[in-house]
Amino acid sequence: MQDSTTFTGSHPLQFLSFTLGGLEYGIDFAKVQELRVLKALERFAASGEIIGGVAVSRGVIIPLVDMRVACGTSPDAPDPMTDVIILKLSTCVMGMVVDGVTGVITLGAGEIAPLPAAGIDGVRPDYLIGLGQSGGRRLILVDIERLMSVQRPAAARQVA
Repeated sequence: MQDSTTFTGSHPLQFLSFTLGGLEYGIDFAKVQELRVLKALERFAASGEIIGGVAVSRGVIIPLVDMRVACGTSPDAPDPMTDVIILKLSTCVMGMVVDGVTGVITLGAGEIAPLPAAGIDGVRPDYLIGLGQSGGRRLILVDIERLMSVQRPAAARQVA
């Protein structure tokens, strides 16, 4: 994928779209290794706050990050639509639990708009790429490499 904050090339880009908490997101399709249903994964180890334990996928032990918890939704037991996106990142292979995968969407540079500044001091997190718009759909585009490398502030980790 090109520079994660700007898309000036003429080649369209493919994003895997998925839902979390009623919003639709997109990540670089090239980072997706496979899609699995959460119920189909052999899972073991204790769950944490966001880390949903570890699982075995094709003989590889992978951590599971429950994005439903990370985004502030409080999931009950997984339903048949709960999907796991197996990601092949530059540093690891991992699973990302989402409400559901909605498909693959191809976007040209003209269909990706920058997100307005938001948050503290009007700065948006650097893992948000922009807003993809195509055929009436709007996706929040996420740089998954940057998102998965975000460190929580020490104060938030020490809450007992």
